[in-house]
Amino acid sequence: MEALAARSCACVGEVPLPQPLSGGGGRKIIMTMQQEARLCSAAEALGLALDPAQLGQLLGYLDLIGKWNKVYNLTAVRNTDEMLVQHLFDSLAVVGPLRAQTQGRPIRLLDVGSGAGLPGVVIAVCCAEIQVECVDTVGKKAAFIQQAAGHLQLPNLRGVHDRVEHVAGQYDVISSRAFASLPDFVAWSSHALAEQGVWMAMKGKHPDAEIADLPPTAEVFHVEQLQVPELAAERCIVWMRKRAREQSTTGTPRA
Repeated sequence: MEALAARSCACVGEVPLPQPLSGGGGRKIIMTMQQEARLCSAAEALGLALDPAQLGQLLGYLDLIGKWNKVYNLTAVRNTDEMLVQHLFDSLAVVGPLRAQTQGRPIRLLDVGSGAGLPGVVIAVCCAEIQVECVDTVGKKAAFIQQAAGHLQLPNLRGVHDRVEHVAGQYDVISSRAFASLPDFVAWSSHALAEQGVWMAMKGKHPDAEIADLPPTAEVFHVEQLQVPELAAERCIVWMRKRAREQSTTGTPRA
Protein backbone atom coordinates (compact mmCIF):
# COMPACT_ATOMS: atom_id res chain seq x y z
CA MET A 1 0.00 0.00 0.00
CA GLU A 2 2.83 2.39 0.86
CA ALA A 3 4.44 1.66 -2.50
CA LEU A 4 1.23 2.50 -4.32
CA ALA A 5 0.87 5.76 -2.46
CA ALA A 6 4.47 6.73 -3.09
CA ARG A 7 4.20 5.98 -6.79
CA SER A 8 1.01 8.01 -7.02
CA CYS A 9 2.55 11.03 -5.33
CA ALA A 10 5.69 10.86 -7.46
CA CYS A 11 3.76 10.51 -10.70
CA VAL A 12 0.66 12.58 -10.17
CA GLY A 13 1.58 15.23 -7.63
CA GLU A 14 -1.20 17.10 -5.87
CA VAL A 15 -4.23 15.72 -7.69
CA PRO A 16 -7.54 16.91 -6.18
CA LEU A 17 -9.32 13.81 -4.91
CA PRO A 18 -12.98 13.41 -5.87
CA GLN A 19 -15.52 12.76 -3.14
CA PRO A 20 -15.97 9.03 -2.39
CA LEU A 21 -18.88 7.31 -4.12
CA SER A 22 -20.50 6.33 -0.82
CA GLY A 23 -19.77 7.41 2.70
CA GLY A 24 -16.39 8.61 3.87
CA GLY A 25 -13.49 7.47 6.00
CA GLY A 26 -9.97 6.28 5.50
CA ARG A 27 -10.89 3.18 3.50
CA LYS A 28 -12.50 5.24 0.73
CA ILE A 29 -9.55 7.62 0.61
CA ILE A 30 -7.17 4.67 0.27
CA MET A 31 -9.32 3.25 -2.54
CA THR A 32 -9.17 6.59 -4.35
CA MET A 33 -5.40 6.70 -3.93
CA GLN A 34 -5.17 3.22 -5.43
CA GLN A 35 -7.28 4.31 -8.40
CA GLU A 36 -5.09 7.38 -8.81
CA ALA A 37 -1.96 5.23 -8.88
CA ARG A 38 -3.49 2.80 -11.40
CA LEU A 39 -4.68 5.65 -13.61
CA CYS A 40 -1.23 7.21 -13.58
CA SER A 41 0.35 3.85 -14.45
CA ALA A 42 -2.13 3.26 -17.29
CA ALA A 43 -1.48 6.73 -18.74
CA GLU A 44 2.26 6.07 -18.69
CA ALA A 45 1.79 2.66 -20.37
CA LEU A 46 -0.21 4.36 -23.13
CA GLY A 47 2.43 7.05 -23.60
CA LEU A 48 0.15 9.85 -22.40
CA ALA A 49 1.61 12.84 -20.59
CA LEU A 50 -1.34 13.87 -18.45
CA ASP A 51 -0.93 16.65 -15.91
CA PRO A 52 -2.30 16.52 -12.34
CA ALA A 53 -5.39 18.53 -13.30
CA GLN A 54 -6.28 16.09 -16.10
CA LEU A 55 -5.80 13.07 -13.85
CA GLY A 56 -8.02 14.72 -11.26
CA GLN A 57 -10.67 15.43 -13.90
CA LEU A 58 -10.67 11.79 -15.01
CA LEU A 59 -11.14 10.56 -11.44
CA GLY A 60 -13.84 13.18 -10.93
CA TYR A 61 -15.56 11.97 -14.08
CA LEU A 62 -15.49 8.38 -12.82
CA ASP A 63 -17.02 9.54 -9.55
CA LEU A 64 -19.72 11.50 -11.40
CA ILE A 65 -20.70 8.42 -13.42
CA GLY A 66 -21.01 6.45 -10.19
CA LYS A 67 -23.28 9.05 -8.63
CA TRP A 68 -25.57 9.35 -11.67
CA ASN A 69 -25.69 5.56 -12.05
CA LYS A 70 -27.53 5.38 -8.74
CA VAL A 71 -30.50 7.13 -10.33
CA TYR A 72 -30.10 6.78 -14.10
CA ASN A 73 -28.85 3.81 -16.10
CA LEU A 74 -25.84 5.47 -17.69
CA THR A 75 -23.69 2.34 -17.96
CA ALA A 76 -24.13 -1.37 -17.30
CA VAL A 77 -20.79 -1.46 -15.46
CA ARG A 78 -21.23 -0.22 -11.89
CA ASN A 79 -18.26 -1.58 -9.98
CA THR A 80 -15.75 1.25 -9.55
CA ASP A 81 -12.69 -0.87 -10.31
CA GLU A 82 -14.34 -2.28 -13.44
CA MET A 83 -15.34 1.24 -14.54
CA LEU A 84 -11.76 2.38 -14.14
CA VAL A 85 -10.54 -0.25 -16.61
CA GLN A 86 -13.49 -0.75 -18.96
CA HIS A 87 -14.41 2.93 -19.19
CA LEU A 88 -11.37 5.12 -18.47
CA PHE A 89 -8.50 2.91 -19.60
CA ASP A 90 -10.41 1.69 -22.65
CA SER A 91 -11.16 5.26 -23.72
CA LEU A 92 -7.65 6.49 -22.92
CA ALA A 93 -6.27 3.89 -25.33
CA VAL A 94 -7.65 5.85 -28.32
CA VAL A 95 -6.14 9.21 -27.36
CA GLY A 96 -2.65 8.48 -28.71
CA PRO A 97 -3.89 7.10 -32.05
CA LEU A 98 -6.34 10.00 -32.40
CA ARG A 99 -3.60 12.56 -31.85
CA ALA A 100 -1.38 10.76 -34.35
CA GLN A 101 -4.20 11.07 -36.86
CA THR A 102 -4.90 14.76 -36.20
CA GLN A 103 -1.26 15.78 -35.65
CA GLY A 104 -2.41 17.99 -32.78
CA ARG A 105 -4.54 20.24 -35.01
CA PRO A 106 -7.65 21.88 -33.55
CA ILE A 107 -10.56 19.82 -34.84
CA ARG A 108 -14.24 19.10 -34.26
CA LEU A 109 -15.15 15.60 -33.09
CA LEU A 110 -18.62 14.09 -32.89
CA ASP A 111 -18.99 11.13 -30.52
CA VAL A 112 -22.04 9.14 -31.65
CA GLY A 113 -24.22 7.20 -29.22
CA SER A 114 -21.98 8.55 -26.51
CA GLY A 115 -24.01 7.36 -23.53
CA ALA A 116 -22.05 8.40 -20.45
CA GLY A 117 -19.50 10.16 -22.67
CA LEU A 118 -17.21 7.33 -23.64
CA PRO A 119 -14.83 8.06 -25.21
CA GLY A 120 -15.92 11.69 -25.80
CA VAL A 121 -15.45 13.04 -22.28
CA VAL A 122 -12.07 11.33 -21.91
CA ILE A 123 -10.94 12.83 -25.23
CA ALA A 124 -12.12 16.29 -24.12
CA VAL A 125 -10.12 15.98 -20.88
CA CYS A 126 -6.95 14.83 -22.63
CA CYS A 127 -7.11 16.99 -25.76
CA ALA A 128 -7.95 20.64 -25.12
CA GLU A 129 -7.47 21.37 -28.85
CA ILE A 130 -10.40 19.11 -29.79
CA GLN A 131 -13.96 20.43 -29.62
CA VAL A 132 -16.02 17.41 -28.60
CA GLU A 133 -19.76 17.04 -29.06
CA CYS A 134 -21.40 13.92 -27.63
CA VAL A 135 -24.73 13.03 -29.22
CA ASP A 136 -27.24 10.61 -27.74
CA THR A 137 -30.94 9.98 -28.28
CA VAL A 138 -31.53 9.65 -24.52
CA GLY A 139 -32.08 13.05 -22.96
CA LYS A 140 -30.72 12.13 -19.52
CA LYS A 141 -27.46 10.95 -21.05
CA ALA A 142 -27.02 14.18 -23.02
CA ALA A 143 -27.84 16.09 -19.81
CA PHE A 144 -25.15 14.11 -18.00
CA ILE A 145 -22.57 15.23 -20.58
CA GLN A 146 -23.58 18.84 -19.99
CA GLN A 147 -23.27 18.28 -16.23
CA ALA A 148 -19.84 16.73 -16.71
CA ALA A 149 -18.70 19.66 -18.87
CA GLY A 150 -19.59 22.10 -16.11
CA HIS A 151 -18.44 19.97 -13.19
CA LEU A 152 -15.07 19.19 -14.79
CA GLN A 153 -14.67 22.70 -16.28
CA LEU A 154 -14.37 21.51 -19.87
CA PRO A 155 -15.27 24.34 -22.27
CA ASN A 156 -14.48 22.04 -25.22
CA LEU A 157 -17.24 19.55 -24.33
CA ARG A 158 -20.96 19.67 -25.18
CA GLY A 159 -23.82 17.19 -24.88
CA VAL A 160 -26.34 16.99 -27.73
CA HIS A 161 -29.77 15.36 -27.37
CA ASP A 162 -30.62 14.21 -30.87
CA ARG A 163 -30.36 11.43 -33.40
CA VAL A 164 -27.09 11.44 -35.31
CA GLU A 165 -29.08 11.53 -38.57
CA HIS A 166 -30.34 14.99 -37.59
CA VAL A 167 -27.04 16.51 -36.45
CA ALA A 168 -26.03 19.54 -38.50
CA GLY A 169 -22.49 20.67 -39.18
CA GLN A 170 -19.29 19.11 -40.42
CA TYR A 171 -16.88 17.18 -38.22
CA ASP A 172 -13.26 16.23 -38.79
CA VAL A 173 -13.61 13.01 -36.78
CA ILE A 174 -16.74 11.01 -35.97
CA SER A 175 -16.21 8.41 -33.26
CA SER A 176 -18.24 5.56 -31.81
CA ARG A 177 -17.80 2.94 -29.10
CA ALA A 178 -20.13 -0.06 -29.05
CA PHE A 179 -22.73 2.03 -30.91
CA ALA A 180 -23.75 0.09 -34.02
CA SER A 181 -22.42 -2.00 -36.86
CA LEU A 182 -19.91 -0.27 -39.12
CA PRO A 183 -22.34 -0.07 -42.07
CA ASP A 184 -25.03 1.56 -39.90
CA PHE A 185 -22.52 3.88 -38.21
CA VAL A 186 -21.27 5.09 -41.59
CA ALA A 187 -24.72 5.39 -43.16
CA TRP A 188 -26.25 7.34 -40.27
CA SER A 189 -23.38 9.79 -39.84
CA SER A 190 -22.01 10.23 -43.38
CA HIS A 191 -23.72 13.61 -43.87
CA ALA A 192 -21.89 15.03 -40.84
CA LEU A 193 -18.37 13.92 -41.84
CA ALA A 194 -16.22 16.58 -43.48
CA GLU A 195 -14.94 15.73 -46.95
CA GLN A 196 -11.44 14.97 -45.65
CA GLY A 197 -12.67 13.69 -42.29
CA VAL A 198 -12.34 10.21 -40.79
CA TRP A 199 -14.49 7.78 -38.87
CA MET A 200 -12.96 6.28 -35.71
CA ALA A 201 -14.88 3.18 -34.64
CA MET A 202 -13.85 1.40 -31.44
CA LYS A 203 -14.34 -2.34 -31.73
CA GLY A 204 -13.38 -5.55 -29.95
CA LYS A 205 -12.26 -8.28 -32.33
CA HIS A 206 -11.38 -7.42 -35.92
CA PRO A 207 -14.86 -6.92 -37.50
CA ASP A 208 -14.25 -8.63 -40.85
CA ALA A 209 -17.93 -9.22 -41.63
CA GLU A 210 -18.90 -5.61 -40.88
CA ILE A 211 -16.04 -4.29 -43.00
CA ALA A 212 -17.17 -6.48 -45.89
CA ASP A 213 -20.68 -4.98 -45.65
CA LEU A 214 -19.57 -1.33 -45.79
CA PRO A 215 -21.30 0.74 -48.49
CA PRO A 216 -19.21 1.62 -51.57
CA THR A 217 -19.08 5.24 -50.41
CA ALA A 218 -16.77 4.36 -47.49
CA GLU A 219 -13.47 2.55 -47.14
CA VAL A 220 -11.27 1.27 -44.33
CA PHE A 221 -7.75 2.64 -44.52
CA HIS A 222 -6.38 1.20 -41.27
CA VAL A 223 -7.32 -1.23 -38.49
CA GLU A 224 -5.27 -0.38 -35.43
CA GLN A 225 -4.85 -2.91 -32.64
CA LEU A 226 -4.98 -1.51 -29.10
CA GLN A 227 -3.48 -2.71 -25.84
CA VAL A 228 -5.65 -1.52 -22.96
CA PRO A 229 -3.89 -1.63 -19.57
CA GLU A 230 -5.34 -4.25 -17.19
CA LEU A 231 -7.82 -5.46 -19.81
CA ALA A 232 -7.45 -9.00 -21.14
CA ALA A 233 -9.62 -8.54 -24.19
CA GLU A 234 -9.13 -7.65 -27.84
CA ARG A 235 -9.60 -4.03 -28.83
CA CYS A 236 -9.06 -2.19 -32.10
CA ILE A 237 -9.87 1.02 -33.92
CA VAL A 238 -11.33 0.79 -37.41
CA TRP A 239 -10.32 3.95 -39.27
CA MET A 240 -12.52 4.81 -42.25
CA ARG A 241 -12.96 7.65 -44.71
CA LYS A 242 -15.19 8.58 -47.60
CA ARG A 243 -14.22 6.83 -50.80
CA ALA A 244 -13.38 9.06 -53.74
CA ARG A 245 -16.59 9.62 -55.70
CA GLU A 246 -15.18 8.36 -58.99
CA GLN A 247 -13.86 5.23 -57.27
CA SER A 248 -17.11 4.51 -55.41
CA THR A 249 -19.16 4.71 -58.62
CA THR A 250 -16.82 3.19 -61.17
CA GLY A 251 -14.24 1.30 -59.13
CA THR A 252 -11.47 3.39 -60.69
CA PRO A 253 -9.31 5.57 -58.41
CA ARG A 254 -9.01 9.25 -59.14
CA ALA A 255 -6.03 10.29 -61.26
